[in-house]
Amino acid sequence: MKIVSVNVGLPRDVLWHGRTVTTGIYKEPVEGRVALRKLNLDGDRQADLSVHGGEYKAVYCYPIAHYDYWRKELPDRALPMGVFGENFATDGMLEDSVHLGDRLAVGSAEVVVTQPRLPCYKLGVRFQSDDMVRRFLASGRTGFYLAVTREGEVGAGDEIQAISRDGNVVSVSEITRLYIAKRYDEEDVRSVRRALRVAVLPEGWKAYFRERLGRANA
Repeated sequence: MKIVSVNVGLPRDVLWHGRTVTTGIYKEPVEGRVALRKLNLDGDRQADLSVHGGEYKAVYCYPIAHYDYWRKELPDRALPMGVFGENFATDGMLEDSVHLGDRLAVGSAEVVVTQPRLPCYKLGVRFQSDDMVRRFLASGRTGFYLAVTREGEVGAGDEIQAISRDGNVVSVSEITRLYIAKRYDEEDVRSVRRALRVAVLPEGWKAYFRERLGRANA
Protein backbone atom coordinates (compact mmCIF):
# COMPACT_ATOMS: atom_id res chain seq x y z
CA MET A 1 0.00 0.00 0.00
CA LYS A 2 1.31 3.45 -0.85
CA ILE A 3 0.53 7.05 -1.72
CA VAL A 4 0.75 7.69 -5.46
CA SER A 5 -0.05 11.41 -5.30
CA VAL A 6 -0.55 14.01 -2.56
CA ASN A 7 -3.10 16.63 -3.64
CA VAL A 8 -4.11 19.91 -2.01
CA GLY A 9 -6.13 22.97 -2.88
CA LEU A 10 -7.72 26.10 -1.45
CA PRO A 11 -11.38 27.07 -1.85
CA ARG A 12 -12.32 28.87 -5.04
CA ASP A 13 -15.47 30.38 -6.52
CA VAL A 14 -17.08 28.51 -9.41
CA LEU A 15 -20.14 29.41 -11.48
CA TRP A 16 -22.73 26.61 -11.34
CA HIS A 17 -26.26 26.86 -12.74
CA GLY A 18 -26.08 30.62 -12.75
CA ARG A 19 -24.85 31.07 -9.18
CA THR A 20 -21.45 31.28 -7.54
CA VAL A 21 -20.41 28.27 -5.44
CA THR A 22 -17.37 28.27 -3.18
CA THR A 23 -15.70 24.87 -3.09
CA GLY A 24 -12.44 23.27 -2.02
CA ILE A 25 -12.85 20.21 -4.25
CA TYR A 26 -10.25 21.40 -6.76
CA LYS A 27 -7.02 19.63 -5.72
CA GLU A 28 -3.68 19.45 -7.51
CA PRO A 29 -0.60 17.26 -6.91
CA VAL A 30 2.26 18.69 -4.90
CA GLU A 31 5.86 17.54 -4.81
CA GLY A 32 8.10 16.96 -1.82
CA ARG A 33 7.13 16.49 1.81
CA VAL A 34 3.88 17.97 3.12
CA ALA A 35 2.96 18.49 6.77
CA LEU A 36 -0.08 16.46 7.82
CA ARG A 37 -1.87 18.06 10.76
CA LYS A 38 -4.96 17.19 12.81
CA LEU A 39 -7.36 18.97 10.48
CA ASN A 40 -5.58 19.28 7.14
CA LEU A 41 -2.56 18.91 4.98
CA ASP A 42 -0.62 22.15 4.67
CA GLY A 43 -1.97 24.05 1.67
CA ASP A 44 -5.37 22.37 1.81
CA ARG A 45 -8.69 23.78 3.03
CA GLN A 46 -12.40 23.02 2.83
CA ALA A 47 -15.04 25.61 2.00
CA ASP A 48 -18.08 24.43 3.99
CA LEU A 49 -16.89 23.16 7.37
CA SER A 50 -20.40 22.13 8.36
CA VAL A 51 -20.13 19.07 6.10
CA HIS A 52 -16.47 18.91 5.01
CA GLY A 53 -13.20 18.67 6.88
CA GLY A 54 -12.86 18.41 10.62
CA GLU A 55 -11.14 15.84 12.80
CA TYR A 56 -12.80 12.81 11.21
CA LYS A 57 -12.29 14.03 7.64
CA ALA A 58 -8.75 15.37 7.81
CA VAL A 59 -7.65 13.41 4.73
CA TYR A 60 -9.66 12.00 1.85
CA CYS A 61 -8.20 8.92 0.11
CA TYR A 62 -9.21 7.63 -3.32
CA PRO A 63 -7.87 4.40 -4.83
CA ILE A 64 -6.00 4.99 -8.06
CA ALA A 65 -7.42 1.71 -9.40
CA HIS A 66 -10.79 3.45 -9.77
CA TYR A 67 -9.39 5.83 -12.36
CA ASP A 68 -9.50 3.03 -14.95
CA TYR A 69 -13.21 2.57 -14.29
CA TRP A 70 -13.94 6.26 -14.66
CA ARG A 71 -11.87 6.57 -17.83
CA LYS A 72 -14.26 4.03 -19.39
CA GLU A 73 -17.33 5.74 -17.91
CA LEU A 74 -16.15 9.25 -18.88
CA PRO A 75 -14.09 8.66 -22.06
CA ASP A 76 -14.18 12.30 -23.18
CA ARG A 77 -12.98 13.75 -19.90
CA ALA A 78 -9.44 14.32 -18.67
CA LEU A 79 -8.91 12.79 -15.22
CA PRO A 80 -5.79 14.28 -13.60
CA MET A 81 -4.75 13.21 -10.12
CA GLY A 82 -6.95 14.87 -7.51
CA VAL A 83 -9.97 15.27 -9.79
CA PHE A 84 -12.22 13.50 -7.27
CA GLY A 85 -11.11 15.89 -4.55
CA GLU A 86 -8.82 13.35 -2.92
CA ASN A 87 -5.82 14.33 -0.82
CA PHE A 88 -4.17 10.93 -1.22
CA ALA A 89 -4.44 8.95 -4.43
CA THR A 90 -3.59 5.50 -3.09
CA ASP A 91 -2.50 2.15 -4.47
CA GLY A 92 -3.35 -1.19 -2.87
CA MET A 93 -6.26 0.06 -0.75
CA LEU A 94 -9.77 -0.78 -1.94
CA GLU A 95 -13.01 -0.22 -0.06
CA ASP A 96 -13.65 -3.92 0.52
CA SER A 97 -10.22 -4.46 2.10
CA VAL A 98 -10.04 -1.24 4.15
CA HIS A 99 -11.98 -1.26 7.42
CA LEU A 100 -13.35 1.33 9.81
CA GLY A 101 -10.82 1.71 12.60
CA ASP A 102 -7.83 0.49 10.59
CA ARG A 103 -4.77 2.25 12.04
CA LEU A 104 -2.07 3.05 9.53
CA ALA A 105 1.41 4.57 9.44
CA VAL A 106 2.30 6.80 6.50
CA GLY A 107 5.45 8.89 6.29
CA SER A 108 6.11 10.04 9.83
CA ALA A 109 2.38 10.31 10.61
CA GLU A 110 -0.24 7.88 11.87
CA VAL A 111 -3.88 7.85 10.77
CA VAL A 112 -7.09 5.89 11.27
CA VAL A 113 -9.90 5.11 8.79
CA THR A 114 -13.15 6.73 9.93
CA GLN A 115 -15.83 6.57 7.21
CA PRO A 116 -16.62 6.37 3.49
CA ARG A 117 -17.26 9.45 1.42
CA LEU A 118 -20.85 10.42 0.79
CA PRO A 119 -20.56 12.82 -2.16
CA CYS A 120 -22.35 16.17 -2.14
CA TYR A 121 -23.42 18.29 -5.10
CA LYS A 122 -19.97 19.84 -5.36
CA LEU A 123 -18.69 16.67 -7.00
CA GLY A 124 -21.19 17.52 -9.73
CA VAL A 125 -19.77 21.03 -9.82
CA ARG A 126 -16.26 19.64 -10.31
CA PHE A 127 -17.40 17.44 -13.18
CA GLN A 128 -19.98 19.94 -14.47
CA SER A 129 -22.58 17.16 -14.34
CA ASP A 130 -25.73 16.93 -12.23
CA ASP A 131 -25.63 13.16 -12.63
CA MET A 132 -22.13 12.63 -11.23
CA VAL A 133 -23.11 12.34 -7.57
CA ARG A 134 -25.58 9.54 -8.30
CA ARG A 135 -23.14 7.71 -10.55
CA PHE A 136 -20.33 8.04 -8.02
CA LEU A 137 -22.32 6.59 -5.13
CA ALA A 138 -23.89 3.87 -7.27
CA SER A 139 -20.44 2.74 -8.42
CA GLY A 140 -19.42 1.87 -4.86
CA ARG A 141 -16.09 3.56 -5.56
CA THR A 142 -16.40 6.06 -2.73
CA GLY A 143 -12.93 6.26 -1.24
CA PHE A 144 -12.63 6.90 2.50
CA TYR A 145 -11.61 9.44 5.12
CA LEU A 146 -8.81 9.41 7.67
CA ALA A 147 -8.37 11.04 11.05
CA VAL A 148 -4.84 11.98 12.09
CA THR A 149 -3.71 10.34 15.32
CA ARG A 150 -0.08 11.53 15.04
CA GLU A 151 0.95 14.53 12.99
CA GLY A 152 3.90 14.18 10.64
CA GLU A 153 5.07 14.62 7.06
CA VAL A 154 3.95 12.69 3.98
CA GLY A 155 4.81 12.59 0.31
CA ALA A 156 4.09 10.77 -2.94
CA GLY A 157 5.70 7.33 -2.91
CA ASP A 158 5.36 6.84 0.85
CA GLU A 159 4.41 3.33 1.91
CA ILE A 160 1.25 2.93 3.97
CA GLN A 161 1.73 0.30 6.66
CA ALA A 162 -1.01 -1.36 8.71
CA ILE A 163 -0.60 -0.96 12.46
CA SER A 164 -3.80 -2.58 13.75
CA ARG A 165 -7.38 -3.43 12.80
CA ASP A 166 -10.52 -2.81 14.81
CA GLY A 167 -11.92 -6.09 16.12
CA ASN A 168 -15.41 -5.39 14.74
CA VAL A 169 -14.10 -5.72 11.17
CA VAL A 170 -16.52 -3.55 9.18
CA SER A 171 -15.21 -2.69 5.72
CA VAL A 172 -15.71 0.67 4.04
CA SER A 173 -17.75 -0.97 1.28
CA GLU A 174 -19.98 -2.70 3.83
CA ILE A 175 -20.79 0.50 5.71
CA THR A 176 -21.65 2.22 2.44
CA ARG A 177 -23.93 -0.65 1.44
CA LEU A 178 -25.68 -0.54 4.81
CA TYR A 179 -26.13 3.22 4.51
CA ILE A 180 -27.99 3.03 1.19
CA ALA A 181 -29.82 -0.30 1.73
CA LYS A 182 -33.60 0.12 1.66
CA ARG A 183 -34.18 -2.64 4.23
CA TYR A 184 -32.12 -4.83 6.54
CA ASP A 185 -32.09 -8.58 6.95
CA GLU A 186 -30.81 -10.28 10.11
CA GLU A 187 -27.22 -10.32 8.87
CA ASP A 188 -27.41 -6.61 8.08
CA VAL A 189 -28.64 -5.91 11.61
CA ARG A 190 -25.66 -7.77 13.02
CA SER A 191 -23.32 -5.79 10.77
CA VAL A 192 -24.86 -2.49 11.86
CA ARG A 193 -24.44 -3.44 15.50
CA ARG A 194 -20.76 -4.19 14.86
CA ALA A 195 -20.38 -0.81 13.16
CA LEU A 196 -21.92 0.92 16.18
CA ARG A 197 -19.14 -0.55 18.31
CA VAL A 198 -16.38 1.02 16.19
CA ALA A 199 -15.10 3.88 18.33
CA VAL A 200 -13.91 6.11 15.45
CA LEU A 201 -17.15 5.97 13.45
CA PRO A 202 -18.49 9.53 13.81
CA GLU A 203 -21.60 10.11 15.90
CA GLY A 204 -23.61 11.31 12.89
CA TRP A 205 -23.25 7.90 11.27
CA LYS A 206 -24.10 6.13 14.53
CA ALA A 207 -27.24 8.21 15.01
CA TYR A 208 -28.36 7.34 11.48
CA PHE A 209 -27.86 3.63 12.04
CA ARG A 210 -29.57 3.68 15.45
CA GLU A 211 -32.58 5.26 13.78
CA ARG A 212 -32.54 2.60 11.06
CA LEU A 213 -32.43 -0.16 13.67
CA GLY A 214 -35.29 1.47 15.53
CA ARG A 215 -37.42 1.60 12.39
CA ALA A 216 -36.64 -2.06 11.78
CA ASN A 217 -37.73 -2.88 15.36
CA ALA A 218 -34.32 -4.43 15.88
